[in-house]
Amino acid sequence: MKPPDAYFNSGPRLTITFAVLIALILGGNGLLIWQFHIARLQTQRLAGVNQQLVLVMRLQESLLLFHHRLDELAQAKDAHRLVTEGETLRSTLLEQTERIKTAVRHLPSETHVNPDFLPTLEAIEVTLGSQLNAITTLATSEDWEAVRLRLANELEPMEALTSALVKSIDQDVDGELSRSVANMSNVQRRIFLLVPTTAISTLVIAIFFAWGIARRILELRMEERISERMRLARDLHDTLLQSFQGLVMKLHGVAYLSPEGSEARESLEEIIEQARQAVVEGRDAVRGLRSSTVIANDLARAISEFGAELFAGDSAGDRPSFCLEVEGSSRDLVPVLRDEVYRIACEALRNASKHARAGRIAVEIRYGSRQLQVRVQDNGKGMDPKLVAKRGTAGHYGLPGMHERARLIGGKLEIRSERELGTVIELTIPAPIAYAKSGSAPKSMSSGSGT
Repeated sequence: MKPPDAYFNSGPRLTITFAVLIALILGGNGLLIWQFHIARLQTQRLAGVNQQLVLVMRLQESLLLFHHRLDELAQAKDAHRLVTEGETLRSTLLEQTERIKTAVRHLPSETHVNPDFLPTLEAIEVTLGSQLNAITTLATSEDWEAVRLRLANELEPMEALTSALVKSIDQDVDGELSRSVANMSNVQRRIFLLVPTTAISTLVIAIFFAWGIARRILELRMEERISERMRLARDLHDTLLQSFQGLVMKLHGVAYLSPEGSEARESLEEIIEQARQAVVEGRDAVRGLRSSTVIANDLARAISEFGAELFAGDSAGDRPSFCLEVEGSSRDLVPVLRDEVYRIACEALRNASKHARAGRIAVEIRYGSRQLQVRVQDNGKGMDPKLVAKRGTAGHYGLPGMHERARLIGGKLEIRSERELGTVIELTIPAPIAYAKSGSAPKSMSSGSGT
C-alpha cells in the first residue's frame, strides 16, 4: 500500500507548472486588489475635496448670517442687543472655524487640501474679534452711521475671501471629478481584463491538478500491479511449484516401488509426466510474470508472432491473410500497460480467427504524440450491433474482459461492427499514460503473412 503523500507526488514538471500557475493566479488577484485600492484612493480624494467644499460653504453661510444679524441690530439702533448677540455670534463662528480646521486636518492623507483654506480660517479668527470690538464700541457711543460703514468695510471683505475660497475649491472638485472619471474608466477596463484572466487561470490549474492527480493515481496503480505480479511470481515459485516438485519426487519414489510393466506403474509414470509438464508451464508463467515487469518487449513483434502462431494451424484454404503495420516512431511502453495492450490485441485476433470467418485481418499500431492507438480490423461476417452494445453475451467474457482491461489502464476501447461488414476494435490510450519515461530508439515494422 502506498503512503497517502505518494499520491500527491506528481513529478517536477507538473510541480513547476503548478507553481507557475499558482503564481499567475496570485499575481492576478494581487493586481485586482491593487485596482480596487486605486479606486478606493480616488474615491477618498474626491470625497475629501467635496468635504472641503461643504465646510467652506457652511462657513460662508455663517459669515453671511453674522453680517446680516449685526446689520439688522444696527438698523434697529439697539446697542445692548448688538453687544450681547454679537459676542454670542462671534463665539459660535469661532467654534465653527475650529471644527472646520480639525475636520481638514483629519482628512485622508491622499486628499488634496486647498492651500488657501487654512490661511483663510486663520485670517477670519484673527480679524473677527478686533472688528467686533470696534463695532460694539461705536454702537455704545450710538454712532450708527459709523457702525454700518464699519460693517460694510470690514465684514464684506471676509465674505469676499470665503467666496473666492468656495470658487477655488469648486474648481478643485471639478478637476478631481474629471480625474476620477478617467481613472475609474481605466480601473474598470483593467478589472474586466483581470477577472476573466484569473478565472481562466483558475480553470487551467484545476484541470492540470486533476490531470496530474489522475495520472499519478494511475501510475501508482500500475506500480501496485507490478508489485502484485512480482509477489505472485514469488509465491508461485516458493510454494506451489516447490510443492509440485516435491510431489513429483514422491511419485517417482512410488513408481520405483511398483513392478515394471504393471498397469499401476504406467499410470504413475503418466501422472508424473503430466505433473512435470505442469511444473514447466508454471515456471514459464512465473518467468513471464517477472520478465514482463522489467523488459520493454517490442509490442509489434509480440503481436506479429502471436498472429503467426495463431493462424499457423489453419489449413491453406481457411487461413486469412494477416498483416501488421506500425505508424510513427516506436516507443517503450509502461510494462504492465504493454502487457494489457498485448492481451487485448491477442483477444481481438482470437475472436477474429474463431468467429469472424474473415479473409483478411489487419493490425495497426500508431505511436502518436498525443495517444497510442491499436486497431484490429477484419472483413469477416461482423457482429450484431446489439451484442456490441451489450459488450458480449452471458457466460462469455472476451468482450467484457477487453473493456475491463482497457478501463484499468486508463484507455478507451471502441468496437464497431455490423453484419457482413466486418469488425473494427480500436484501443486508444493517452500518451502520458502509455509511454514510459525513457524513450527508445525509433523503429518501424511492417510484416505480413498469408495465402
